[in-house]
Amino acid sequence: MPANPYVPFLPPHHQRAASLVPESTWWRWHGHRVHIARAPDPGAPARVLLVHGAGGHSGALWPIAALVASRGIDVSAVDLPLYGRTTSPDPAAVRYDAWVDLLVDLVEAERDHRPLVLLGASIGGLLAYEVATRSPYVSAVAATCLLDPGHWRARAHMTRAGALGVLGGPLSALARGGLARTMVPMSAVANLRRMSRNRALSRLCAVDPRGGAAKVPLGFLASYLRFTHTPPERNRTPVTLLHPGRDAWTPVELSARVLSRAAGPAELVVLRECSHFPIEDPGITDLVDVVAGLARRLGSRDGA
Repeated sequence: MPANPYVPFLPPHHQRAASLVPESTWWRWHGHRVHIARAPDPGAPARVLLVHGAGGHSGALWPIAALVASRGIDVSAVDLPLYGRTTSPDPAAVRYDAWVDLLVDLVEAERDHRPLVLLGASIGGLLAYEVATRSPYVSAVAATCLLDPGHWRARAHMTRAGALGVLGGPLSALARGGLARTMVPMSAVANLRRMSRNRALSRLCAVDPRGGAAKVPLGFLASYLRFTHTPPERNRTPVTLLHPGRDAWTPVELSARVLSRAAGPAELVVLRECSHFPIEDPGITDLVDVVAGLARRLGSRDGA
């Protein structure tokens, strides 16, 4: 298997552990052949499932997954439809709702006696938090972002069009019928140049055919903008916001606003020196410490 091109962007002292080659497995769901990368550890006290966002995939996030796995945690990372190595019978028909439903079913299908932490990256953060409201098998959520697409400022920051993103709601109504099936590269919509302060990493994300260069239907984008996430006031799942401290794409205050409304235990950890794609030290080490520590505490509590 070729070396993961994302590993060299991590600090040198993390690259050996981050180079762990995952085990590729496949799961059938409503006609989709879903790819799940794994570092299985049946003896681990807890499990972590990584959830990517728009422009990401399991391979891009795997170096982070591998670092968590190196702490003795059972880790997996899923490729959601349209991204990574997952294949779909009709990609133009994929909608954001399917991501939610797929993850709820995956969590149930893979449940065991151990606690499960969902680790969501970018828009995968609020997605993971949404799944937690719908599944009794999620013990906690960790997220690098809790961006609510229903908020006009969030839309303005998410899109390449800047302030045009504010019109995402009305414009999304146009993405119906035949237009909804029009496929566009995610890099043409999302502001991927702000993925990292490292321009080479931002470019890799933008040209990655399994990530930022993957094509998505306009109907998927419209469904994401129109989706009504469960209000945080109704979500009692413990949530830790691991927000990059130097995120040039999504300001921490947008996610902190959602976090402040959480009904359950909520904590904010700022990842020092990290960009939206967290690779920099000391923040990447902080992320691994927090996620592995959270998983171990949950495992210890459930095993007591």
